[in-house]
Amino acid sequence: MPPRRKRKPSEEQNTVISKKSRRDTSGSRRRGTTMDPLKEPFSIKRCRMWFQEFCGDTDNFLGPEGMEKFCEDIGVEPENIVMLVIAWKLDAKQMGFFTADEWMKGMTSLQVDSIVKIQAKLEYLRSLLNDPVLFKQIYRYAYDFARDKDQRSMDIDTAKIMLSLLLGKHWTLFSSFHQFLEQSKYRVINKDQWCNILEFSRTINSDLSNYDEDGAWPVMLDEFVDWQRTKTTS
Repeated sequence: MPPRRKRKPSEEQNTVISKKSRRDTSGSRRRGTTMDPLKEPFSIKRCRMWFQEFCGDTDNFLGPEGMEKFCEDIGVEPENIVMLVIAWKLDAKQMGFFTADEWMKGMTSLQVDSIVKIQAKLEYLRSLLNDPVLFKQIYRYAYDFARDKDQRSMDIDTAKIMLSLLLGKHWTLFSSFHQFLEQSKYRVINKDQWCNILEFSRTINSDLSNYDEDGAWPVMLDEFVDWQRTKTTS
């Protein structure tokens, strides 16, 4: 018996096969493609879920334990100055805590909803410290952020830590000023003193040659100048 010849598929069958082939190929392309997480659009839902990873038993704020985990996840030490910049961006009111509202508003402004996105922003956040105007804002923010909310002034130990963080690497007289505070009678620093320390560090020469004793500097800084000059000449 002669072999049967295979029938050619009809035009309709060819159309169905072609469509199915395109669907299969398209599906395989979609399954094989992974979007770069940095290019994914910002998601409020993802941002909120990310926040809740650090909250523990409460949904309302991220506390010290959550802050430690957050720092560990993004690869930054808690005492790194970039953490102060992040807090400033979130307009956080209390050191060691981020409320849900602070987190959502701040991270939305940064368009950040994941670890990889905040890590990609770290260099940008550090660069803000190089802008004199923004640095002054961050410096002033640090006073109310770090002080005990039950006190109007900042205790001297906290002040020394924060001054070291903000001015330690840039002010040539910082080491001397730190020693002055160590041996002084001061137990707190008020906001006027805090703000003037920055202006002093920016405008007064390291040899104090342009310091005006009749200027409107706080008494603390008059005393520091006298102490430094005595130490230098002895």
